[in-house]
Amino acid sequence: MFAQPVSLWLQRRGIHFSWAILAIVFLTMLSSSAALGLPGAFLQPLSKEFGWSTDQISSAMALRFMLFGLMGPFAAILMERYGLRTIICTALVLVASGLLLATQMTALWQLVLLWGVLLGVGSGMTALVLGAVVATRWFDQRRGLVLGMLTASSATGQLVFLPLAAWLIERYGWRVAITPVFTTCLLVALLAFCFIRNRPQDLGLRAFGANPDVPDAPLPTKRLGFMEPLSVLGSVSKSATFWVLFGTFFVCGLSTSGLIQTHFISLCGDYGLAALPAASVLAMIGGFDFVGTILSGWLSDRYDNRKLLFWYYGLRGLSLFWLPHSEFTLYVLSLFAMFYGLDWVATVPPTVKLVSAHFSKERAGMIFGWVFAGHQLGSAVAAYGAGLTRTVMFSYTPALYVAGAACLVAATAILFAKSAAKASSQPARA
Repeated sequence: MFAQPVSLWLQRRGIHFSWAILAIVFLTMLSSSAALGLPGAFLQPLSKEFGWSTDQISSAMALRFMLFGLMGPFAAILMERYGLRTIICTALVLVASGLLLATQMTALWQLVLLWGVLLGVGSGMTALVLGAVVATRWFDQRRGLVLGMLTASSATGQLVFLPLAAWLIERYGWRVAITPVFTTCLLVALLAFCFIRNRPQDLGLRAFGANPDVPDAPLPTKRLGFMEPLSVLGSVSKSATFWVLFGTFFVCGLSTSGLIQTHFISLCGDYGLAALPAASVLAMIGGFDFVGTILSGWLSDRYDNRKLLFWYYGLRGLSLFWLPHSEFTLYVLSLFAMFYGLDWVATVPPTVKLVSAHFSKERAGMIFGWVFAGHQLGSAVAAYGAGLTRTVMFSYTPALYVAGAACLVAATAILFAKSAAKASSQPARA
């Protein structure tokens, strides 16, 4: 509709239209992931209004994370078949619908359907696989930076809306607190409908930084079937490196979104810290994560990705061991937010690089989709497991210990993955 004239307007000013695509996809991943993280602020209000226990509410959160991850490998197929614009708009409308309809729910099964299924499927369609597809199609240069920015938007979006949500809950109730994210999703869907295109060729362009002497690769003519992701999973199931990456990314989800994002506000409440300052700490984590993830993308182009992941997982594990013994004051938790936030999803760029180096370029996106599914399965386990621990043992401390220990195991295990340099010197598989 408006993409062609805007592309020409930008071109006259020396700006490639790929940066406009990047901006809209950035907002897409920010808003859909905000909806994914928003329910973390609703644990206590929902429990008070409906009498549901923490583990009952956490079951919906766990399903949401699981579907968010399992949609990843199939999202690439949907984008190939129906186009980026259709998938982005559909996903954002699903997310907005799940948020809005939840204001009328009266039973637990409705929470599971709306915030478990709708939010999980909708946000999963615009997860990190979308970022990988856009970075590959629209950028031949700056891909590491682009991927770092999109990864940061996804992770940061899950946290930055929480202080506003906590403030609205405190003053107007949890139903009103849904409004900012709901509105943002619809506005971004409108932007996507007007400007998103599948590939640069649709506008007579080439990818940003493409070598003018090298012709574009031919567009795929074979339509991939919906069983293709399962076929790809079967082909890599004998690879030890795949399972190391899958397992360590499982721990990444276990120790971040599933545990801290979902239960941090409730954890702080156990120590007497109100919801608004606790949500502010989460927003600080999101802010430092934005810096840390982009920096990690820069580092992943220059250093051994296995060694980066060793430090990321190891330091994260130590911070989780320390957290339950800290003073739950805003000052001390701010220090935690700075340290932990820089490491929140800094694991993503090195993990993507290892997948890209070890497996063929044609299948790398789908294989990363399965590795990302491991991340979200870990999130689901932590979301439900920590809620169950809180219900049964009246404390989150055992869950923090388990997550910290898992991080130390992941830090050791990642050293057994094949390095990017070695992988790139051998024939790619899968």
